Amino acid sequence: MRTVKAAAAAATVALAAGAASIAAGRFASDAALKAAPGRPLPTEPRLTVHATAAGQITLTRDLASQRPGRYGLVGNGSHAVVGPVLDTVGHTADTVVRRLERVVHGTLEPGDKVWLTPNLHVGDPTTALGLDHTDLDVPGELGTLPAWSVPAARDIWVIAVHGLGATREHPMNVLEFLHRCHLPVLVPAYRGDPGAPRSPDGLNHLGETEWHDLDAAIRHAVRHGAEQVVLYGWSTGATMALHAAAYSALRSRVAGLVLDSPVLDWEATLRALAAARRTPGALLPLAVRAAQGRTGLRGGPLQAALAPGRLKAPVLIFHGPDDTVAPWDPSRRLADRSPNQVALHTVPHAPHGAMWNADPAGYEEALRRFLTPLM
Repeated sequence: MRTVKAAAAAATVALAAGAASIAAGRFASDAALKAAPGRPLPTEPRLTVHATAAGQITLTRDLASQRPGRYGLVGNGSHAVVGPVLDTVGHTADTVVRRLERVVHGTLEPGDKVWLTPNLHVGDPTTALGLDHTDLDVPGELGTLPAWSVPAARDIWVIAVHGLGATREHPMNVLEFLHRCHLPVLVPAYRGDPGAPRSPDGLNHLGETEWHDLDAAIRHAVRHGAEQVVLYGWSTGATMALHAAAYSALRSRVAGLVLDSPVLDWEATLRALAAARRTPGALLPLAVRAAQGRTGLRGGPLQAALAPGRLKAPVLIFHGPDDTVAPWDPSRRLADRSPNQVALHTVPHAPHGAMWNADPAGYEEALRRFLTPLM
């Protein structure tokens, strides 16, 4: 009898442990599958505001606060724009002083918790940049998708799609540059974004289903005068662009792809985001399996899209070795494998989705060289 009771107790403990592991795997996978638009990814550290003065802000010393370039700085109800670290002012062992370019809204007070974001701008192209734009409704697979249309003279359009943790405001970083090139730009929302339909399961699919909304944007562009399109994506938006270039019925209209921080290995990205949530290493494989079970993610369609000969349009990739969310090795291998078709512009010291922020001038020059032959 004791043996039976002991076996039953052991089975109960094993079942409980298994259920706990499954729950932990689901929670860990939420870091990617439930990444909210406009909220920081778990890899982005919180910083403390120590002081502000005319044109400068003092932040907690961290690798993040020492990044080169220009970033948004977001807190509870505040948004500011910060420039480079100021070398001409005194720093301490615990703090860094950066240029404070402007406070867009809210206030920054000592003790406030803030984080850096690639998004410099808030609002829409007209309110943020002074660019004339039209608010559109694009018919999509799941319903109407809000979009911004910034008109220009050429008949080759740029369709710009954001990625994980971002919103349509992110592509505004490059809108002024694209407008100076006289390129019409369409910036659509997609499933899960504010104002757009939710995914049927309420989860991010890391581009594997979301690309159908980009396909809807391509159809809209062609119906309204685009002879060709350049697909420009950040993070999982880049993954969407690759899917569309390979599988869209209008893929022959795709003249080029610009991929910033592309997620080419979704399992590595999911593990990175789960680890940033302090998930124990032993549970990371469970997070991957949980994501597969919840979404049906396979990765096969993306790998097929990247197969030699499948991509027909020229590709420009912005990526660098300091991206802790989407490892850059797959980008480097893709460029090495197809050097006549794929150009890799390496950006050091840049976090995920922030290649422009780290070096705006170098980024835009590489982008100009890539786009000029297409125009």
